[in-house]
Amino acid sequence: MASGVRIPDTAEISEAAAGAVLTIDLGAIRENYRRLKALLGGAECAGVVKADAYGLGAARVARALAREGCDTFFVAHVAEGIALRCALGAGPSIYVLNGIPPGAETDCAAHGLVPVINSLEQLAAWRRMATARGDRLPAAIQVDSGMSRLGMTPAEVDMLAADPHALDGISVDLVMSHLACADEPDNPANALQRRNFDSLRAKLPPVRASLANSSGDFLGNDYHYDLARPGVALYGVNPTPGRSNPMLPVVSLHAKVIQTRDVAADIGVGYGYSFRTSNPLALATISLGYADGWHRRASGAAFFNGVRLPFAGRVSMDSIILDISALPTGSLNAGDLVEMIGEHQTVDNVAAFSGTIGYEVLTSLGRRFHRRYVGG
Repeated sequence: MASGVRIPDTAEISEAAAGAVLTIDLGAIRENYRRLKALLGGAECAGVVKADAYGLGAARVARALAREGCDTFFVAHVAEGIALRCALGAGPSIYVLNGIPPGAETDCAAHGLVPVINSLEQLAAWRRMATARGDRLPAAIQVDSGMSRLGMTPAEVDMLAADPHALDGISVDLVMSHLACADEPDNPANALQRRNFDSLRAKLPPVRASLANSSGDFLGNDYHYDLARPGVALYGVNPTPGRSNPMLPVVSLHAKVIQTRDVAADIGVGYGYSFRTSNPLALATISLGYADGWHRRASGAAFFNGVRLPFAGRVSMDSIILDISALPTGSLNAGDLVEMIGEHQTVDNVAAFSGTIGYEVLTSLGRRFHRRYVGG
């Protein structure tokens, strides 16, 4: 690359230069936060903005949530916490869900982050940092109530409770765990995890408690405790699968048409000729592919003026071919935008025909889009 040439940030990519436009409705995120907060009653509603706010831009999203009164945020990594601290300033609490990797204790303390302590080893390292700084450092403690992913095991909780010096220099302000099956409200694992959580936190300092994630918010008051941690629900993914979505849609994605063509019958289309025409068709190639996070094995369609345009052949790295025969001749042209996510096709719809979940659809959306933020 020539000296002095800078690759633009995704927010700087112009609509003219981009192959697709991703629109993020910050007003809808704020309304979703208000709906969740009302559902929780007296419990605090935090905002989970890990993975760059599920791919939508943590700084912008967190500032929008802060304008709704949210002052507690959760990220996954220390690096995410540092970036968020720079965006939000000194006020809000920022918790790091994965805790502190060895060697990152100084960075964590210097930026006022609150590690979620998941093991006795993480606790010991944080205690040494407190001693070195001659200060008390904040922390949350996560216990494993049955997911077997993160958090102190029951044996570790017993060891911590038995050691009168285990929390020297540490100011614990939250005990938390995570539900494995919250999106299945009738699953008995939810009640079992809640009982396990109550048993484990009874052995720890009497501080605020947190168990509910997005779907857990809809399990009832028994799961709300003092603080809930919604993530994907803020971004419009349905936290109540099998029921109507109580959240507003947040994202829309429109891909640009590169070119159109007419093809005869018995013509192979795309890689491997997995699609072959049975009669003459009109086709359009759009500027979106698996390099942009659209799954290669996804079936599906785009929409233009409400008309469904099915995929013809495989998803390529940078393009998808559409069958546009249902449109009037000449109505779709190079430079026009077709809907991939939006009014006719939600994130959850896309997840279903991609064989995945809304979380993965959002976090896979690529970095080559022109991003429009509205309603902030």
